[in-house]
Amino acid sequence: MSHQEDALQLFSCGANCAQAVLASFGAQVGLEHEQAIKIAGSFGGGMKQALTCGAVTGALMVLGLKYGCPDHTDMKEKARITAITRDFEMRFVAHHGTLCCKDLLGIDISTKEGHDEAAAKGLFRSECTRFITSAVEILEEMAAD
Repeated sequence: MSHQEDALQLFSCGANCAQAVLASFGAQVGLEHEQAIKIAGSFGGGMKQALTCGAVTGALMVLGLKYGCPDHTDMKEKARITAITRDFEMRFVAHHGTLCCKDLLGIDISTKEGHDEAAAKGLFRSECTRFITSAVEILEEMAAD
């Protein structure tokens, strides 16, 4: 199963967008499925505040695990992961115009009313799956670069 198929299947089975992206790459970055689901649990729905899209935060976790440096004093490596992060973010923004969940969906899903409206309009199915797909595709493009 491809990363994209895995991520979309996880999302359709109830994983949030961050969990779906991170868990779909988990084995590749040395993270067990259960750990990925737990770690990303608070990041869906724009960190539960309709802020940075969960597909983006899940992807940034993948990048940190893949390219991050365990030596927090290594300024060269810190600059490298910053550049990688910015590259991902710029690519996502080029596709969708923003990183912000409430702007991507046009609804603030951090409120019960907003969440219910987004669900009634099918936005999680139609829009969030697009953002998950983009995040996975960008990660795959970056790995190929």
